[in-house]
Amino acid sequence: MLRVDFDGLKVCFIAGTLAKGGAERQLYYMLRALSQSGARPRVLCFKQGEYWETPIRELGVPVTCVERSRLGRVRQMIRELRQDPPDVLQSAHFYTNAYTQIAARVLGIQEIGAVRCDLVSEVSSNHPWLRRLSLATLRTVAANSRAAIRSAEQFGLAPASLRFLPNVVDTARFLPGPGRPSGEVRILGAGRLTAQKRFDRFLRVVARVKRTASRRITALIAGNGPLLTVLQRTAADLGFAAGEIQFAGAIEDMHSFYQAADIFLLTSAYEGTPNVVLEAMSCALPVVSSRVGDVPDIITHGLTGYLAEPDDEDLMAQAVERLVVVPELRTRIGLAAREFVASYHSVQNLPEYLHSLYSGVLQHESASVAHR
Repeated sequence: MLRVDFDGLKVCFIAGTLAKGGAERQLYYMLRALSQSGARPRVLCFKQGEYWETPIRELGVPVTCVERSRLGRVRQMIRELRQDPPDVLQSAHFYTNAYTQIAARVLGIQEIGAVRCDLVSEVSSNHPWLRRLSLATLRTVAANSRAAIRSAEQFGLAPASLRFLPNVVDTARFLPGPGRPSGEVRILGAGRLTAQKRFDRFLRVVARVKRTASRRITALIAGNGPLLTVLQRTAADLGFAAGEIQFAGAIEDMHSFYQAADIFLLTSAYEGTPNVVLEAMSCALPVVSSRVGDVPDIITHGLTGYLAEPDDEDLMAQAVERLVVVPELRTRIGLAAREFVASYHSVQNLPEYLHSLYSGVLQHESASVAHR
């Protein structure tokens, strides 16, 4: 890994939440990389006492909770930032872009907005005025998928303002397991139990494989969400018997779940760069995924995993069946996936990615000052 020295760079992140989620895990990775590289990061957060707050504080990174009301929140943010102005103000979530932009303009500092999914879904889920502030005049936007960058250009953002900041995974933590005995094959899905993740599709694919496979097939779903009861009924309707499916809820240590599985199946309707795919691949778990977001940039079909169009359940089932039948194929695909993630999406690479991002932002600021 290239050693990057940030030499006292002050970066303040504006976070809507520090709950247990993929965006928040990536924020933690960034804060750790910055702290270890000589920077002085801090966090202003809209909520208090959530999952990632304690690990962030344990890094020595200050976390300040700001008020809930929108106007009061902006005022408090500006007061806090004036006491120790950062070099860069960075949004951790799409819906905090507007607050980040307003505070940066008032204080005369550079801002970086965030796009954490495919952008289309984020735009559609926010109020029109917030959408305009969250995108229209941001000077720099960091997106975790190239699919989001393409969407941002279609929404009218200048290509020069868009930066690709890939998701990373802790490859020293998400390691291959010791191997599982032949016989039962476990198919794992992970994520919030929401319409986006299409776990109904996951259940149908696994049910089809279960009907035709010569081995015992079990399904494991890690995650909580509003569709739990609906999905439990769907599983019963599809003929899953007791012991053939487990709804495990939210899991504290997902690496052990990846290591206990044989195949990872992602059936989402849309994504950016899904952390669960990178984590599964880092654990040398072969992945079958819908062709969404940046997944085709992560998975090379037939080499590091298998891809299918989101509504092509037949092709997904065929790929899973192939992996079920040939254990050696699971091993080969999994090891190739692990090698790819270690090369391009490891936390080891993050300081260099962040250095490129901040260098571009601060060079832009210097050029603007010189021009004025």
